[in-house]
Amino acid sequence: MADLSAAAEAVLDAFGKYPLHGDHIAKTLMHGALPAALRAAADQVAPLSTNRRQDDIRHKLRAIAAELEAFAQTDNVATPT
Repeated sequence: MADLSAAAEAVLDAFGKYPLHGDHIAKTLMHGALPAALRAAADQVAPLSTNRRQDDIRHKLRAIAAELEAFAQTDNVATPT
């Protein structure tokens, strides 16, 4: 396997902090792993800067992460029966 870039490793590390096992994998993905990976990607692609376009991209990615976390708090996330 090829080595990952530092940016890809950061995203993978953020995603990997949330174990995907148990009865609520979808909630784990939506509440933890996926938002964490999106935030890490935002940090890598559009680091905090004075560039307005980068800040807009960063803000949008982080807003998606927050929306996923909020959605995971509802009963709308499918769970296995």
